[in-house]
Amino acid sequence: MAARIRHIAISVKDIDATADFYEKAFGLKRSPKSEGPTAYRVYMSDGEINLALLQYKSEVGSGLTNSSEFVGIHHFGFQCDDLEEQQKKIEAAGGKFFFDLGDPDDDDFERKFRDPNGIIFDINWRGWAMTATKVSAPEAATEKSAENKEHAEATGGNRSSSQRNEA
Repeated sequence: MAARIRHIAISVKDIDATADFYEKAFGLKRSPKSEGPTAYRVYMSDGEINLALLQYKSEVGSGLTNSSEFVGIHHFGFQCDDLEEQQKKIEAAGGKFFFDLGDPDDDDFERKFRDPNGIIFDINWRGWAMTATKVSAPEAATEKSAENKEHAEATGGNRSSSQRNEA
């Protein structure tokens, strides 16, 4: 399956006022505000696309030397079925790895890249909060378990996830 745009992130100065605006103006559903490793965040969604409102803490993860001053679209994200295969395609096309936010099995994981113009985008395999194609933790465990079983049957053994990633 082709990668799908499911995430647009904007950097904001007042996360609460911005969330109020998008909720009232467009009727978007709103997640509670939370603090991630790189930013405060509120997710807004129409059910298909996740609009992430981010108030960055620093240059780490944002790539912005003065993150408190930048306002606007920061990055966008694609949900893909196979991180490693998608990364190979991105790099073959000229994209450059930028930053991993979390672990690939984490709920909020994002693998960030820069396109040839320096524009940041990210990929993940689980999708984003509040979107129809989001893979929940129990589904993810079931999918990974089925993949592991298929792989073990195909290779004649049961390898750990780190061994699979090295293969």
